[in-house]
Amino acid sequence: MANRFTVILAAGKGTRMKSQYYKVLHPVCGRSMVEHVLTQVEHVAPAKIITVIAAGAKQVQEVLGKRTEYVEQKEQLGTAHAVLQAEKLLGHSSGTTLVMSGDTPLFTAATLEKLFTYHEQQHAQATILTAQAPNPFGYGRVVRNAQGQVEKIVEQKDATAVEQKIQEINTGVYCFDNQKLFEYLHQVKNDNAQKEYYLPDVIGLMQQHQDRVCAYQMDNFDESMGVNDRAALAQANKIMQARINQFHLQNGVTLFDPEHTWIDVDVQIGADTVIEPNVVIKTGSKIGRNCYISSGSRLVKATLEDDVKVTSSTIEEAIMHQGSNIGPNSHLRPQADIGPQVHIGNFCEVKNAVIGARTKMGHLSYVGDATLGSDINIGCGVVFVNFDGQKKWHTDVGDHAFIGSNANIVAPVKIKDHAFIAAGSTITSDVPQHTLAIGRARQVNKDNYWSKLPLANDPEWQ
Repeated sequence: MANRFTVILAAGKGTRMKSQYYKVLHPVCGRSMVEHVLTQVEHVAPAKIITVIAAGAKQVQEVLGKRTEYVEQKEQLGTAHAVLQAEKLLGHSSGTTLVMSGDTPLFTAATLEKLFTYHEQQHAQATILTAQAPNPFGYGRVVRNAQGQVEKIVEQKDATAVEQKIQEINTGVYCFDNQKLFEYLHQVKNDNAQKEYYLPDVIGLMQQHQDRVCAYQMDNFDESMGVNDRAALAQANKIMQARINQFHLQNGVTLFDPEHTWIDVDVQIGADTVIEPNVVIKTGSKIGRNCYISSGSRLVKATLEDDVKVTSSTIEEAIMHQGSNIGPNSHLRPQADIGPQVHIGNFCEVKNAVIGARTKMGHLSYVGDATLGSDINIGCGVVFVNFDGQKKWHTDVGDHAFIGSNANIVAPVKIKDHAFIAAGSTITSDVPQHTLAIGRARQVNKDNYWSKLPLANDPEWQ
C-alpha cells in the first residue's frame, strides 16, 4: 500500500456564517467541525496530516494542537491555491493524498478508507468521491461515458438540460497521486469571475493528459454535507445527533424520544440507563448502568456511577456515586463529589464539596467548600457560609451529625461526629463530638404588645 497523506482545507472565513469565529470552529454535537474531520482522518492513519489555515488562525491551532501539521494560506485565492501551500511539506513525497474540507463534519472514517482503497485498486491518478443526491441542484454533476468512466465534472450553471438530471454529484473530496497533484496545481489558471484557482480544475488537466481519473460513489449522501451557513449547521447537528443516539440505542440505552434527546460526541452511557426527552448531555460525561435521567436535566462533563437517578437537575464537572439521587431542580457545580446512596432533594446546590455515603439534604440548602461524612441529616434551608468577601473557607462535618433547618455554618469550622446543630443557629465555632450547638438569641415574649400599637383602637383591625 502506498503512503497516505491528507490535506484538510480550513482557511475559509465563512462570511455566510456571520460570525467572529472561523467557520470550521463552529461546533457540531460538542466538537468543532474541523476536529470532526481530523478525528475521522486519524482513523485511516495517514503518514502525514496537513491542515491549511488562514494567516494568524491561532484558534484553529489551539483546537487541533499537535495532531496535525499546519501551513498558512495568506491570501484567499481558491482551493487549488490552498492545497498548493502544502507543497513544501508534501511536494517531494510519493503516495496518495486525500484532500477534503474542514467544514464537512459528517464524513466517516469508513467512507474515507473505502475511497483510499478504491483509488489504490484502480491505480488512478485521481479519484473523485461522489454521491447520489436526492436533489442535485447546485452541485457539480459527474458525467460518465457508456463504460462508466468519468468524462467530466460540470457545474450547475454550465450543465445542459440532460446533465442537470444527473443525480451523481461531486462531494468535493478527492484522492490524488501526490506528485501528479502538485505538478498540475502549478498549471491551474484563475480565468474565472472570482479570479480564484479551483481544485476541480486539476481533474480537467489530468483528463487532458490522459491520466486515469475515477469516481467512487459513497453509500450515504448525508455524509457529504458541507456547512456554509447557520441553517446547514443546524442540519448537520441534527444528522450527527441522530447518528449518536442510534449508537446508544444499539448499545442498550433507552431513549424515550431520540429526536428530542441531545447527546454530544464522546459521551459514555451504560446499558439499561433510561433517558427522558429534553435531556442535554455534553461532551466528556460518563454515565453508568441502570441510571434514570428525567426531562429537563443537563449534564456537563458529569460522571454518574451505576443506579443513579437525576430528576430535572444540572450537573457540571461533578460525580455522583452509585445509588445516589438528586432533584428536582438542583445543581451540582464543579468538584461536587456525591457519595453512595446520598439523597439531594429539590432546589439544592453543592459546589467543591464531598458528601459522604447515605447523607441526606432534602431541600433548599447550599453546601460549598466542605467535606461531609456519612449518614448526616441536613435540614431545610441550611447554608454553608464559605466566603468572607475575600477568601473561601472550608468546613468539615463528621459522621452521623444532625444539622437543623435554617442553620448557617460559617467557615472555617469543624463539626465532629454525632454532633447536633439546633435549627436556626449560626455556627461560628467548632462543635465537639456528641454536643448540641445552639447559636441563636433566646426567645423573649412581650405580653400584650398589641395594645401598644396605634392600630389596636382602629375598628378595621379589631
